Amino acid sequence: MTLSFSHKPGLVVYLTAGDPSVEATRDIALAAIDAGADVIELGVPFSDPLADGPVIQRASERAVARGTSMADVFKIASEIRAARPNAGLVIFTYLNPVLRYGLSRFADDAAAAGAHGVLITDMIVEEADEYLSEMNRVGLAPIFLAAPTSPDERLEAIATHSKGFVYAISRVGITGKQQSMTADAAALVARIRRWTGSAGVGLPVAVGFGISTAEHVAQVAEFADAAVIGSAIVELIEGSTSDTAPEAVARFIKGLRLPQAALAR
Repeated sequence: MTLSFSHKPGLVVYLTAGDPSVEATRDIALAAIDAGADVIELGVPFSDPLADGPVIQRASERAVARGTSMADVFKIASEIRAARPNAGLVIFTYLNPVLRYGLSRFADDAAAAGAHGVLITDMIVEEADEYLSEMNRVGLAPIFLAAPTSPDERLEAIATHSKGFVYAISRVGITGKQQSMTADAAALVARIRRWTGSAGVGLPVAVGFGISTAEHVAQVAEFADAAVIGSAIVELIEGSTSDTAPEAVARFIKGLRLPQAALAR
């Protein structure tokens, strides 16, 4: 299943499930969708999120401390799906929570909750046969990370086995805001396009890690299909309350779509 993006570029918004609460995560997700988010990445909180920077690490710690479970994540997903049937919805997780939950059970419950796809950050495509089989069994789109350091053989395998979109990492390292997009991101997307097809035609390519401003989103629009915003949203939630976070996130997302002309001034 390929996820569609109604905007150019599409916006993929990451939220840590359970931060600041299960109910607030649902409300923030709905506000984000109404403000223009094409896809919600619903992050499973994990005690050792090695690929994430300090902002998302703190969010995960808060959610874990509140007892947020995999069942809670699926509850949020099902409520988002019921309220916004057409929104894209991806479960974002590390492999350890999936293995503890049970891969087949995870696949069944993710599909039942209305997810379109799954992104397991530390699942490498070369060792994904069982995972791909389970995703195919329940009709979920597997999404893999592609890094600037990935050799062509791995990029080809990622493009071949990804179905929702390919998540291109804009830089090597952990998540977190950055001052400007690196040339590595555009070069990586160009390499991925050798197997996914051209923009708007083949499998979409989304760029993430460090995107936090309208300028970044405009830069991504020049070479990719979608921008992934994570740490900037999670940091905004961290500085808000459960009541104010949905409006704050919606306002931020609307601001990411400033007219191109305004950005050129």
